[in-house]
Amino acid sequence: MDRAQIPLNALRAFEAAARHLNFTRAAIELCVSQGAVSHQVAALEKRLGARLFHRLPRGLALTDDGHALVPVLAETFDRIGATLDRFADGRFQYTLGLGVVGTFATGWLLERLDDFAATHPHIDVRVSINNNRVDLAGEGLDYAIRFGDGAWHGTHAEPLQAAPLTPLCSPRIAGRLRQPADLARERLLRSYRVSEWERWFDAAGVPSPALRGPMFDSSALMAGAAMAGLGVALAPRAMFLRELAAERLVQPFALEIDAGRYWLTRLLSRKEGLAMRAFRQWLLGAVEVIPPLQGEADHAQHGGGVSPSR
Repeated sequence: MDRAQIPLNALRAFEAAARHLNFTRAAIELCVSQGAVSHQVAALEKRLGARLFHRLPRGLALTDDGHALVPVLAETFDRIGATLDRFADGRFQYTLGLGVVGTFATGWLLERLDDFAATHPHIDVRVSINNNRVDLAGEGLDYAIRFGDGAWHGTHAEPLQAAPLTPLCSPRIAGRLRQPADLARERLLRSYRVSEWERWFDAAGVPSPALRGPMFDSSALMAGAAMAGLGVALAPRAMFLRELAAERLVQPFALEIDAGRYWLTRLLSRKEGLAMRAFRQWLLGAVEVIPPLQGEADHAQHGGGVSPSR
């Protein structure tokens, strides 16, 4: 049997008849006669050498062979329909799956996505928020924006923006802070990488106090806790400029430490298509691109673990 010679109309007639279990209702849906549907199905059965329906006095019943064919055809026609629906004004509508670490999404990306949509109306961006633990393949993502050192196994990582960490707190708490040593009397909010506070105190030249209290996997959550007066966060100032300008957060000390940066990442096995390329070029043009640290570019292609969310 030459499968290439099977008419599409015959497959469509069978699929409609299988849903309705009735030739007449299938004919009404397809805007043809009942006889045309019956003829198409009979011709398909002859080409396949198999019966697809039991003809009953009042309708139809699928045979085992018919049951096997229906889901394949239904899925195929649905996919064709969905693809055709993505043509708008004579142009194909692309989609781009993007995973974004929450702090970068709320602190930078979301307020700028409208600019991308205006300049690339044929690309729909589907954004999902993560806490820096993301499975590009499993979640079907084209890109993920993450915080860390750029070292994720099997991943190409391109530097986007530096995110040095500095203490941030409510104005009430800031009023009690005159020098870095005063932080020892406050609750220090922290990420799962506890060495960050230790590194900041080391850079400030004062001993690090014992760290206790709540831990967060998102700087956005940690900054929210700081705004609520629950303690002092060590977070990327660049992601909270609105809160700082509105004085919901205060930066009591100028000292910042470099604990990582934001990266645009994709699987090494993922070929960059038109939508991916357009988004990458827009994003790199919109951020201050930070050159990799010494040896970091090579490291970004191999090995690595998961960094705390930023």
